[in-house]
Amino acid sequence: MTDIANTIVLVTGAGGGFGRHMVRQFRAAGAKLILTDVTDGALRAVSDDAGDDLVAAIATDLATEEGCAAVAEVCRSRNVVPDILVNNAGIGVAGRLDHVPRDSWETLMQLNLLAPMRLSSVFLPGMIERGSGHIVNISSLAGWVGAKGLSSYCASKYGLRGFGVSLAGDLEGTGVHVTNVYPCFSRTAILDSPQYGYEERRTVPEYLISEPSDVVARIIKGVRGNKLHVFPDKHARLMHYISRFAPWLVPVLDRRMQNESIEAARTAN
Repeated sequence: MTDIANTIVLVTGAGGGFGRHMVRQFRAAGAKLILTDVTDGALRAVSDDAGDDLVAAIATDLATEEGCAAVAEVCRSRNVVPDILVNNAGIGVAGRLDHVPRDSWETLMQLNLLAPMRLSSVFLPGMIERGSGHIVNISSLAGWVGAKGLSSYCASKYGLRGFGVSLAGDLEGTGVHVTNVYPCFSRTAILDSPQYGYEERRTVPEYLISEPSDVVARIIKGVRGNKLHVFPDKHARLMHYISRFAPWLVPVLDRRMQNESIEAARTAN
């Protein structure tokens, strides 16, 4: 079991939909917080939520090596190795790969996959030396199921899943644990990600969208239980089982969702 009380939790993407609830729920569980996001504006409100339990707030671009190094330097300057690193920062983009600007999908890969690897590599030695720690990777159902129009996003999330699973094996016996999280669609800004090459914009059907607070509650439960895999909503759990036991059904359901996404956009307009 991982005891969250009296820990220091580093949350990336702290100003986002999941991040804001992570701050509130980790704080309610007794943790102190180090928060990062790309701008001061994104951090300001969520830093207020952290109150006296805020250790540091760092505005930096984790899609760059320099941004990750800035987080590491702030922690070094305070002689802090986070007890829990939550690799939450991420972006999305939709469209066939050749329709998406190269700089968009390369930035996505830097933030969604390389930033978690860079930060983990920085903090792992201290966690291992201490004999305790936890790395939480916010992957996605897109890390299990390839979806039309999401090739770069799926690549990043499949990669993050593989990274976490392999890392967990490497860390057996060290006291450091890994939890990978695979939400389906949730009510965050990623639903409004840029789309390229479509004649009609896609909108996620309402019935597929979970509430971030519920997802974060399941994440914290999974961390406490040292769970490697966490499927935090009913659609993620269902699609995971389908992908394992009836994979032929996945493209059928993907086509149906694509059609529903177009119809949902038309209805919204």
